[in-house]
This record gives sequence, C-alpha cells and structure tokens, in this order.
Amino acid sequence: MFNDANIIYEDQDLMVIDKPPGILTVPTAKKEKYTITNCIKEILVKRGSQANIFPCHRLDRETSGLIIYAKTKSIQEIMFSEFKNGQVRKRYIAFVSGTIKRPSGTISFSIENKKAITKYKLLQKRKGYSIIDVAPTTGRTNQIRIHFKMIGHPLLGDRKFSFGRDFKVKFKRVALHANEIKFRHPKSREDVCFFSPLPEDMSRFSGMSQNIKSYHLF
Repeated sequence: MFNDANIIYEDQDLMVIDKPPGILTVPTAKKEKYTITNCIKEILVKRGSQANIFPCHRLDRETSGLIIYAKTKSIQEIMFSEFKNGQVRKRYIAFVSGTIKRPSGTISFSIENKKAITKYKLLQKRKGYSIIDVAPTTGRTNQIRIHFKMIGHPLLGDRKFSFGRDFKVKFKRVALHANEIKFRHPKSREDVCFFSPLPEDMSRFSGMSQNIKSYHLF
C-alpha cells in the first residue's frame, strides 16, 4: 500500500516517490483510481495543502522504484527538458532469464525506429537467471524489457513481450526495480541523487541484500 513513507524526498518544488510494485503511475483509459498520482493528491488534501502534483516520467504498473513528481507545471516542464536532453540518469536492478555470458555490455537496437541504448553489468549469477545492474542512456517506452528480450534474456515475470513458457524460473511480476536516480534540481541547479532499496519480494527471491548501493559497479 502507498503511504507517506513512500515519499522519500520533498521540497517546495518536487517530490521523489518510491513506487511499490502493482500500482499505476497515472490513470489509464480505464480510469483506475488507485494510482500513485491519486494517492499523492489524497495525502496533500489530508495535509490541507492546495499544491497540485505532476509526474515527470512513469514506471510500468509492475515495476517498482523511483519517480519524480513536480509541484507546478513549470517545474514539470524543466524536468521534461532534462529527461529529453539526457540529463537524468536512472539505474535499475533486473533479474533476467538465463546466464548472461558477458560481464558487461551495451545493447543498441533501435525501438520504433528511434535510437535506444542500454548499458548493463552482471552482478550475480543464479540457477536459471542473472542479476544485472542496468543503466539506460535513452528513455524509450519499455526499453529495458524489449532490449533484454532481443538478446535472448527476457526479464523474469515479463508477460508483455514474453510468454510463460519462455521461463524456467518464475517470478510473480516483472523483476525490475528503479533503484537510483540522479538529476539537476530544477531550482537550485545542484546535482542530487536518490536511492531506493531492493523491494522485499526481489530480495527474498534472490537472497540479495535490500541495500543495493554497494552493488553498483559502473
């Protein structure tokens, strides 16, 4: 469940949210009400605040981890520009099917005729899957899922680009967590960095510590 504890940073301009898996970022055409955006709005109303909230990017329903929200449209526009210009750096922990043979690499297949680049480093091997540190340098929709499917190592639990029969190891959701985000604050212009611990389901499944800062190798 989403609550105040999921707001890991807040100032007068923005919030950084640690999104649990299984919840949408924003409402879809089906008008689902249980979304991160609506949960934040409810928290603000309970505070008696008149502030609004605007997502600066999104994560899939099943993906957990860090999302930036702006408190004004002008701040949102600045953050959109930072994303567009590649000034926001995101990193993920992913569990992928099979054994990644190369200890590190770059995937550069285009997505919908647009340049897409994903860097990765192998962290640990498990029976039937690999744990990897992922750093996309472009932000195409579903980029990480598509790229690892294309090299023959789909993300565990992915049902959007893979089938159940593709996996020898089963995970209940897509095994993807946005654990670090770096950007220049839109007002102070200082560089800031935020971390999110590995969620309990991924930690329990892999035996990996939830404190994943120490695993970063590039």
